[in-house]
Amino acid sequence: MKIAEIFYSIQGEGSLVGAPSVFVRTSGCNLRCSWCDTPYTSWRPEGEELSLDEIVTRVAEYSAPYVVLTGGEPMIAPGVGELTRLLRDGGAHLTIETAGTVFQEVACDLMSISPKLSNSTPEGVFRAQHERLRFQPEVLRRFMAGYDYQLKFVIAEPGDMEEVKMVLDGVKADPRKVILMPEGRDAATLQARGVWLAEICKSEGYRLSPRLHVDLWGAGFRSAKAKSCQDADKVIAVHLIDDLELDFLGTDRLTQTNIGALAKPFRVHLGHH
Repeated sequence: MKIAEIFYSIQGEGSLVGAPSVFVRTSGCNLRCSWCDTPYTSWRPEGEELSLDEIVTRVAEYSAPYVVLTGGEPMIAPGVGELTRLLRDGGAHLTIETAGTVFQEVACDLMSISPKLSNSTPEGVFRAQHERLRFQPEVLRRFMAGYDYQLKFVIAEPGDMEEVKMVLDGVKADPRKVILMPEGRDAATLQARGVWLAEICKSEGYRLSPRLHVDLWGAGFRSAKAKSCQDADKVIAVHLIDDLELDFLGTDRLTQTNIGALAKPFRVHLGHH
């Protein structure tokens, strides 16, 4: 299985926000969200091929009470069903982060589903594919019927709520399991949007989630890996996608920036989907 990274951090959003968790981030995605903050798992999938046993062994090294399988889109990863059963056998609570576009039978304590709204649709060659795949109501209903779930929506403007309500009406979701999160890549934007989102949650009975990882570390940071892994006082900023030359596998030209000035006694990780 192609794995972008395995790291120990805290859950940044949703009903388990703040929980110390080991994140297993698969590489590869069937969507291309315009605001994706892990493009190294979607626009240009990176990572190393690991056996399921190798993944489980690395996770066990942290002895964490929570494990989060995320991506990319983990539901398209070969062997994901068996991996979830092995992770669950380790005794930790297992959350799976998915866009809810592909169904797989998995072992799971919390199915964290993030249906993508039209605000996620990119311009360019992936627009048609993304728009066709991003909303799969029958897949959502199967996940909701089979697992304890939460439905998370990234909201950029009040007009997004009309689309959210259409999705919720279509799948008959329990409003108490609906979580709204402000879209934004800095704390100021999240705070401004969070103010009016709070009023919507009060009115509709939804839950409001912070984006704790952005508040603490800012968007776009990921663990130092592979060749730079020995240099633990550095983090790697998110790849800046420009001059795209894309095919279905997401090939492109990227630049990356080392932020050595942000020296920490630990590596900073982005703890979410």
